[in-house]
Amino acid sequence: MAYKDLQHFVQDLDKKQLLNKIDVLVDSELEITEIADIVSKNNGNALLFTNVKNSDYPVLINAVGSYERINMAFEVDNLDDIAQEISELINMGNYLNIISQIKSIPRLTRMVHVFPKKVRKAKCQEVIEEPDLDKLPILKCWPQDGGRYITLPLVITKDPETGQQNMGMYRLQVYDKKTTGMHWHLHKDGREIYKKYRELGKKRMPVSVALGCDPAIMYSATAPLPKMIDEMMFAGFLRKDAVNIVKSITNDIYVPANAEFILEGYVDLDEMRLEGPFGDHTGYYSLEDMYPVFHIEKITRKKEPIYPTTIVGKPPMEDCYIAKATERFFLPLLKLVIPEIVDYNFPLEGVFHNCVIVSIKKSYPKHAHKIMNSLWGMGQMMYTKMLIIVDENIDPHDLSTVAWKVFNNIDPKRDLVINEGPLDALDHSSNTPLYGHRLGVDATKKLKSEGYDRNWPDDIEMSQEVKDLVDNKWKSYGIDFKN
Repeated sequence: MAYKDLQHFVQDLDKKQLLNKIDVLVDSELEITEIADIVSKNNGNALLFTNVKNSDYPVLINAVGSYERINMAFEVDNLDDIAQEISELINMGNYLNIISQIKSIPRLTRMVHVFPKKVRKAKCQEVIEEPDLDKLPILKCWPQDGGRYITLPLVITKDPETGQQNMGMYRLQVYDKKTTGMHWHLHKDGREIYKKYRELGKKRMPVSVALGCDPAIMYSATAPLPKMIDEMMFAGFLRKDAVNIVKSITNDIYVPANAEFILEGYVDLDEMRLEGPFGDHTGYYSLEDMYPVFHIEKITRKKEPIYPTTIVGKPPMEDCYIAKATERFFLPLLKLVIPEIVDYNFPLEGVFHNCVIVSIKKSYPKHAHKIMNSLWGMGQMMYTKMLIIVDENIDPHDLSTVAWKVFNNIDPKRDLVINEGPLDALDHSSNTPLYGHRLGVDATKKLKSEGYDRNWPDDIEMSQEVKDLVDNKWKSYGIDFKN
């Protein structure tokens, strides 16, 4: 059964003892960050602060900051369960004959529930207020931040040509009670829609921002979906139930009916303002720069809402687990285009784009190089600064074995590929913003056809017969591992 809203999820966290409620008075400026950072680094619970200085609203943070809670957010035992459902859905072999079509009816029936439902009344509009961001417990996350930031905003815009809505997550720096920055990166869909409004000569671009939805909706705003797939539809697929949406009070944008808060307003297309710095998910401060400004005209909310937030910084953090959901969910789609991929891993230390380890079924010379170029040419994979390619028998999640292969299998001149291309806007290491150099590492076993004239050595492994013998006698040895 899908979570009906964020508070339903919080209740479930509490029931399963995965939530700590903090009733002592805390400050939204830096103090909550320090508490949440310590909890994140120690694999602790979700946190609900019920007594926040200068605000009437409780603050929820670290809600999905563990593998257990991110699985719980999607109501699965393992994120790969959803990947398997996606794989079965896109497998055309399931639909080739009448028997398969009959068998696929339950799978196709699920798709009926992906389309959002429009409603007239919604809890997110129980209270309609004039904008005053000072009433919200918005965090100043890190000491050098340019101000307070809304860090979990679901920013909803509408294409002026097609009418299709888009939902993305772009941080909002608070300037005053009614205005924030709008951190649209150059490569993001929100920025593309913004550009269309400018080209059409518009003066204002309507925007609505949802704060605090059930986990599937929240996640969908971060998902790297193709442009033709509506994020609300994807959320409906993940939660196995349609998302109820309601028209905003001041514009024609439809927002999640179950949200805690909605900020309605517009971006002035002729206005830019300095935004930043911000302690970002790279673990470093992103620099200040000029960005569009979001003007808030109305705030609507539930009668008793919860304010959701997160912090980003040196991993592991809550956002790392959200990224792991993306890693697992989109593997089937990647394999559809590049079928020789077996698995991949975005290590937490790589903070999304900086490192991806890929295992492949290698079958011809320079196959690993083909994989590198294919991945760098696909959507957000273009930002990947380091691609490590290993053979299919290597688990890319076993970092020790991957390191062993990289340290021992490569000849630098032969196996390192340096490629120039786009980089994430938050990358600080390149001499130039937005583009630079990317590294591919071919750690696969080399073939004769690749010019390797020696005999490649086998990995040292015990025979299966002796492994079975020792396993069967293990208790009799009296050996106990204690750390």
